[in-house]
Amino acid sequence: MIRLLLNFAINLVLAALGLLLANALFDDVTVHASGFVVAVLIVAVAQAVLAPFVFNMARKYASAVLGGVGLISTLLALWIASLFDGGLEITGAAGWAGATLVVWLTLALGGWLLGWLILTRWWDRKREAKRIRAATR
Repeated sequence: MIRLLLNFAINLVLAALGLLLANALFDDVTVHASGFVVAVLIVAVAQAVLAPFVFNMARKYASAVLGGVGLISTLLALWIASLFDGGLEITGAAGWAGATLVVWLTLALGGWLLGWLILTRWWDRKREAKRIRAATR
């Protein structure tokens, strides 16, 4: 359960970073301060829910797009977040493509890196502590 919460916290931070990067890099992407937290929450939750769904649908009906599952689920998560007023606005094909790519890269690479740094190290320390406790009994 702790590992799941840590993963979600990492995804929240990375979604925020991805949205801020997309906002900084593309004129067609606007993240409003008033709705930033809502946009981040929606992107993170939608990504967590949609990624397995899109993967299963692609595997079942369109195996050729399996490699693009992350991009598709990120695009859908951004679209859902853009439906809520005051948070995220994306216009134009270049804005949608750029935001999708930047947010997906941030989530994918950041998730791998932070997941490895935080979760793996945390898991190793937990396992070492358990081994030490067992040895001292």
